Amino acid sequence: MHVVIAPDKFKGSLSAASVAAAVAAGLVEAVPSATVVQVPVADGGEGTLAAALAAGFSRVPVRVAGPTGAPLASALAIRGRTAVVEMAAASGLAVLPDGVPAPLTATSLGTGQLVRAALDHGCTEVVLGIGGSASTDGGAGLLVGLGAQLTDADGRDLPPGGAALQFLHRVNLTGLDPRLRSTRVVLATDVDNPLLGRTGAAAVYGPQKGASPTDVPVLEAGLARWAAMLGESLGPPAAGAADRAGAGAAGGVGYACLAGLGADRRPGIDVVLNLVGFAELLPGADLVITGEGSLDAQTLHGKAPAGVAARARAAGVPVVAVAGRSLLDPGELRAAGIDAAYTLIDLEPDAHLCMREAGRLLQRLARRVARDHLLTPTHREASR
Repeated sequence: MHVVIAPDKFKGSLSAASVAAAVAAGLVEAVPSATVVQVPVADGGEGTLAAALAAGFSRVPVRVAGPTGAPLASALAIRGRTAVVEMAAASGLAVLPDGVPAPLTATSLGTGQLVRAALDHGCTEVVLGIGGSASTDGGAGLLVGLGAQLTDADGRDLPPGGAALQFLHRVNLTGLDPRLRSTRVVLATDVDNPLLGRTGAAAVYGPQKGASPTDVPVLEAGLARWAAMLGESLGPPAAGAADRAGAGAAGGVGYACLAGLGADRRPGIDVVLNLVGFAELLPGADLVITGEGSLDAQTLHGKAPAGVAARARAAGVPVVAVAGRSLLDPGELRAAGIDAAYTLIDLEPDAHLCMREAGRLLQRLARRVARDHLLTPTHREASR
C-alpha cells in the first residue's frame, strides 16, 4: 500500500513535518508493509520555508532587520535558480521581539533583504509567501530593502512603519536593484483584499497585528499616501494596482509586489504543491492524508487541506483529513474532496491536552485511518 501524507501545521502545537511524522508512525504501526511518503505543505504563510526545505531546497541563512528593525537571524530556501522567501520568517508576528505587536512602526524591510539575498545567490525566480506579517506598511519597507528611497518633505529618510507613510513626500526608485527586471516574482497568497477601504489592509488586518481603533485610520491614511506617491513614481498602472485583488495582503505587501515588482499572484497552496512536486507522488497512491489544526470555513477557501484534496481527487486518489477539530459537516467535507475527517477532540475532549499531546493522539488517529481505509476485511478480522 502506498500512502501520501501531506498536512499543514497544527498551529500552536506541531509543525507540518511533525504532524506528518506522527501520522506516518501510526500508519506503520497498523500496516507495517505500507509505503509512506511524508510531504509537509503550507498555504503560503508560516511553514512555507519548512515545506520547501523538506522537499529538498537548501537552507541559506541570512541576517536581516526584523519587524521592529532589530537584527534577526532568518533564512531562505534555494534550489537551482528558484528561491523561496517566507515573509513570516523575517517580518512576521512570530518573530516580534517578546511577541509585542508594533502596529504603527513594524516594517517589511527584512523581507526585502531576503529577496535581495536571493538575487545575490543568482536566483531568477523568487516565490514570496506573505502570510503572518506583523506590518501594515504597504510593502514600503520591502522596496527599501531592495534599494528604493522614501523621503519626507525635508528630504530626510522616512522612518519605518505604516504610520510614517502619512508624511511621505517622494519615492525614489532609481536605486531599485536592476536584477529585479530579469527576475520573476511569484506572490503566494489567497488573500484577495484591496489595499484601501473597509475591506483593505488596515481595516481588516490591522487589528490582527495589534492596531487599536484609533490606529486603523492612521494606517489607512499612510497606505493611501503610499499608493499616491508610488503611483506618481511608476505611473497610472501602479496607482490602479491598489484596487487589485491581493493588494491588501500582508499589510499591503501585496500592493508593493504587484505595483513595484510586477509580481504574479497565485494561490499559496498551489504554489507550494508545485514546489514540493506533489503531483509526481500521486500515481499509484492508495490514499492521501492531509490536515491542519482546525477544519473550518476558512479551509474551504484556499487553505492547504482543500488544495491537497483537489489535486488528489483530480488524480483519482481518495483523501482523508486529520485535525485538532472539525467544524465542517460531512457534506462540506465531501464537497471539498475529503472523504472523512479524524479529529483529536474525538479522542480527547480536553482541548489543552489535545495541543500538548497532539503527536501521541495523531498516532492513534492514524491507526484508525488505517483500520478504516487501508486494511482489508481479512486484516481487520486479524487485528481484532
